[in-house]
Amino acid sequence: MKFAEDHNEARYKITGYEATGISINNKLFEHSMVLSPMEFVQNWEPQTYSSLTADHLDEFYQLDAEIILIGTGEKQIFPNPDVLRRLAKEHIGFEVMTTQAACRTFNILMSEGRNVVAGLFIR
Repeated sequence: MKFAEDHNEARYKITGYEATGISINNKLFEHSMVLSPMEFVQNWEPQTYSSLTADHLDEFYQLDAEIILIGTGEKQIFPNPDVLRRLAKEHIGFEVMTTQAACRTFNILMSEGRNVVAGLFIR
């Protein structure tokens, strides 16, 4: 799926999504990542959604997230209770959805000027 060009001032934009990877600024990445309009953490640990722990969320909070998106791969899977507790504790809005939906939502929120931070899993 290709996305339409956006004229937002963001440094990093999602320009495409495939089951095998996500295109950031027209370059395909095949590993999990953390992305905000101005920051890009490549090869984010964990590499699989099943390995996600509450400690992995530190990346989100260091980027001063206004809203957090977690893309869980091809299927929507809610995180374990420890991860949910940590997300709720920080009083920052969050959504858990498929990675494809998270990519679309990221672009919409970014175009509105929101400081959205997305953790995106390929697997």
